[in-house]
Amino acid sequence: MMGVMPEGAPHNSSSPAPEVEYRTRLVELVGVEKTLSAADRRYVAAKIAIFVAGALLAAWLMKFAPGRLTWLAVPLIIFAVSFVLHERVLRGLRRTRQRISFYERSLARLDGRWPGTGRQGEQFLEAAHPYARDLDIFGKGGLFELLCTARTSAGEQKLAAWLLEAAPLDEIALRQATVAELAPRTDFQERMALAGEDVQAESARTPEALAAWGESEQNPAKNSTSLRLLTLVLAVCWILSVLLWLFSRLDAIPLWHWGAVALAFSAVNAALSYTWRKPAAASAEALEAAGHELPLLAAVFATIEQEQFTSAKLTSLEARLRSAGAPPSRALAKLNRYRENLLTAKNLLVKAVDPVVFWTQQWVWAAERWRSQYGASVRDWMSTVAEVEALVSLAVFMHERPEYVFPTFVEQGPYLEVEDLVHPLLGSNAIGNSLRLGDGGTEVRLIIISGPNMAGKSTFTRSVGVNVVLAQAGSPVRAQRMALSALQVAASICILDSLQGGLSRFYAEITRLKQIYDLTGQNLPVLFLLDELLSGTNSHDRRVGTESIVRGLIRRRAIGIVTTHDLALTKIVDTLNGQAANYHFGDTFAEGRLSFDYRLSPGIAESTNAIELMRSIGLTGD
Repeated sequence: MMGVMPEGAPHNSSSPAPEVEYRTRLVELVGVEKTLSAADRRYVAAKIAIFVAGALLAAWLMKFAPGRLTWLAVPLIIFAVSFVLHERVLRGLRRTRQRISFYERSLARLDGRWPGTGRQGEQFLEAAHPYARDLDIFGKGGLFELLCTARTSAGEQKLAAWLLEAAPLDEIALRQATVAELAPRTDFQERMALAGEDVQAESARTPEALAAWGESEQNPAKNSTSLRLLTLVLAVCWILSVLLWLFSRLDAIPLWHWGAVALAFSAVNAALSYTWRKPAAASAEALEAAGHELPLLAAVFATIEQEQFTSAKLTSLEARLRSAGAPPSRALAKLNRYRENLLTAKNLLVKAVDPVVFWTQQWVWAAERWRSQYGASVRDWMSTVAEVEALVSLAVFMHERPEYVFPTFVEQGPYLEVEDLVHPLLGSNAIGNSLRLGDGGTEVRLIIISGPNMAGKSTFTRSVGVNVVLAQAGSPVRAQRMALSALQVAASICILDSLQGGLSRFYAEITRLKQIYDLTGQNLPVLFLLDELLSGTNSHDRRVGTESIVRGLIRRRAIGIVTTHDLALTKIVDTLNGQAANYHFGDTFAEGRLSFDYRLSPGIAESTNAIELMRSIGLTGD
């Protein structure tokens, strides 16, 4: 077995409960905010008073003591000092409010008030993915929204990739160790969540664009030292000639002489700019488009660079960041300054003199020098920061749920055993259930769950799938204990028809079943989760079709769950030579009220509730 913690072992047991920790910090920060807000009001009042006093002093001096106007330097100095001190208070106030917001969001996750407040990752949802839609990985209230604390689009993309594909067992062990190290570091989690809060990235979020820009082909001419020096000299000469022309009336040299010199430099410089205008514009546009997240990336990297790590994965990531020499935060901040200077070229005043001072061209060349030095490292930097952010997301999840456990992994499979398993998106009062599926002559590899509406069949099936996804991403799971082999999760739970695609629900379902069947031919054993299988056809075809499907899946070393309302499907168990078992969720209906215990029990459901439910709302004629 593999795993960094004993099965079922609690983690972070010496730390205070996350809710207590968050509320304690929040109370302290609210007190700091009140103090800083009071200081802000005092500085505002003081600056108004200083301004009024200065104005009155100026008026008095001009009328009664014009020779002593230098006294105005006193209120000006006092005003400047108060301005600097006030800005310091305002920065502290902004930071304090950001921290308050962080802990309020953290408490919202603990209180179940988080759905719809975070990034939902819908851009990562692929209709053909074998489980993403069925297990509510993305979307409002989905697993991704609960987990994601990433600041950059690269971090979001990495976390989504981890949730969409199982990691190798050795990688899972490394992630578990790293998450365990990061989970108690609330201060680091806070700094990561607030990194770049004052320099929020622009709307476009394209992690691939910056890496592609760094790797794109460079023009050697753009890095010519002689050209850079020549244009710098020509720009300085143009500026000097214009200044001399403007002030030539004070000299003995006629005005038109310096005017001719300025005009000559203008013509030469403009001609050179015209020659380079297209490649310079293209280069500037490429950097502008690729660098939307540069300020944010620089801030996130600076936060990571300040932290000391001990786990093997994090120390390896740190080494990758140092491979290019300069810290990535400084390098990216420098590139961002180049990009900002290029953006100023759109200002009308800068645009007017750009052709003669080579403003755009000089910053394009600076960016090209940067790219020749660091461009090859950008993709690795982006990958590194993405991994750290994804790991921090899982660490926050672990920190806020100290009762969750790391699963252990076995080499041989397929195998899945869980004890007191609960869906991580359900509330604290949810009921846990246990399950064992495995390979071998006497092991049950399929369970058929029968039961009435709303009894918990679909929720339990999703619970199994979501927790396996978490386990194979390197996260703790919501269970008392979990042991499993590497598995390919595949589900048919939320199959939708498509008017645009011309697909009926039944055809969409059998298409998904074919996809699941094909997955059994790949490397990982399949864990299939089939809810109300083939409900879109008649009972005979459903019975025959379901038996054929599950026989084929089991024959190809898959394990899984089938839920059904149709009790005829429970007879399939008798034909599978002990490799399948019946379980059910029950209910009781008394005095017009329906109740459930949400307990998975052996055997076939003995009751249904559809007729009773219809009667309870007056839908039937009886």
